[in-house]
Amino acid sequence: MRRRRPSATGIRQITAVILPVRLPGDPPWPRGPLPFTHRDRHTTTGTRRTYFTPAAARVLYGTSEHPTRWHHRTTHQDGPIRVDGVELLRTPTQDTPERALAIFHLTLTGPTLLDTLRTLAGRPGTPTSPLGELARTTGLRADIATVEPEVLPYTVSLLTPGTRPLARLHPGRDHRSWPTAQQWLWALASRTNADDYPPDPATVPGLTANALRISADWSALVLRQGTAFTGHRPDRGPGDPFYGYAELHVRSVYLDTLLFGMIQRSHIDQLTEDLADVFTGPGEANRLTALERRIARFRSTYWRQHLTTHGTANDLLLAYQNQYRLPERFTEILAEAADHNRLIQTQESQQISGALGVLTILGLPLTTALTALQVLGYQSPWQLLTATTGALAATTGLLTTPYGRLVLTSLRGRAKE
Repeated sequence: MRRRRPSATGIRQITAVILPVRLPGDPPWPRGPLPFTHRDRHTTTGTRRTYFTPAAARVLYGTSEHPTRWHHRTTHQDGPIRVDGVELLRTPTQDTPERALAIFHLTLTGPTLLDTLRTLAGRPGTPTSPLGELARTTGLRADIATVEPEVLPYTVSLLTPGTRPLARLHPGRDHRSWPTAQQWLWALASRTNADDYPPDPATVPGLTANALRISADWSALVLRQGTAFTGHRPDRGPGDPFYGYAELHVRSVYLDTLLFGMIQRSHIDQLTEDLADVFTGPGEANRLTALERRIARFRSTYWRQHLTTHGTANDLLLAYQNQYRLPERFTEILAEAADHNRLIQTQESQQISGALGVLTILGLPLTTALTALQVLGYQSPWQLLTATTGALAATTGLLTTPYGRLVLTSLRGRAKE
C-alpha cells in the first residue's frame, strides 16, 4: 500500500524563486531591491548597504551612476499563492554582459509550500511549472528580460510551525532519531518528499549535518538547489515579536548573501572555461595576460568569504560556497593560471635563446671573416667573396654541431606549437 504523504500548514510560508535571465537594458522599474517592512524596520537599499561591506554592496545594489538592481511590486493572488513582487539583479560577466537574475517573492497559504517547491524542481507527477505565469503576473515581459530555457530555479524558503507541531515527513521507526525540524529542512532545501527521495537511515545523520543553528528559534540548511529556514517554536502570526524580523531577514539580507554566492559561482564557471581555452590557438600569451587581469579583478571585487560583521550571513555564504566547492575551484584556477604562465615564460625564453643562438651561429663566422679582411687590408671583391663563402661554410659546419642542432630543434618546436 502506498504511504499517505503527511501534510502540514505553516503559519509563515514564503519562498523566493531565483532564475537566470538575460537583461538587454535597464528595466523601467524603480531602482533598488524590493523593500519589506516589519514594525519600525524597513529593508530599503540604504539599510541593506549598512549590513554589507562597500564592495559587496556595490555588486548587490550598484551605484547611482551604474545601477544593478530593480524591483516591481505586485499583489497578485492565484489560489494559495500570492506573488508579492519581482526583482532583477544584473550580474554581468566578461563573455555574457546581459547576464542577470530574476527573483520572484511568493507567500503561500495552506499545506502547499513543499508541493510548490517540488513543482518548481520538476519532480515526477507534479503539475506544469508556474514560472511562465509568474513572469506574466509580475510584468516581466519578454522585452524586459528573457528567462533562460530549461534551467531549474534556486529557491530560498521559510516555514514556521503553528500551535500544532509540524507533521513528521518520515515517521518510520528507522527515522525516529531524525528530528522533525531537520526533516523539513532537508525536504524544503532539496525540494523532495518521501516519494522522490526515500533517505537511507544510515545516511540520515549526514543529510542535515551541515545545518546552521541560527538560534534556539530557527535553523537553516543550504544545498545546491535550495536553502531552507525552519522555526523550532510556535509562530504567533503577523505580530510575532521574533518571526516577523526573521522573515524580514530571509527576504532581504540573507537572500542577498545567497545571491552574492551565485554571482561568485557564475564568475568562477566563466574563468574555468576561459582557462581551458588559453592554448586553443595562437596568441596564448595575450589571452593568458587578459585572463590574469580578470582573475585579479574578480579577486578584488567579488571573491569575499566575509561580507559583514554579522555571523549568520557569513555562515550562509560559506555554506553555499562549500556546496559548489568554490574555494577549492578558485584555488585550482590560481594554480593552473600560474602553471600556464610558467609554461609560456619557458617557451618565450626558449624562443629568445634560439634566436640568440641563430644570431651567434650566423654572425660569428661572417664577423670574423670581415674583421680579418679589414686587418689585412684586403679590398678585392674576389677576396670578399672568398671570405663570405668561407664564413657560410663555417656557419654550415656550426649548424651540424650538437649546439647548432639544439638551436634548430628549439626553433622547429616553437614553430609547430
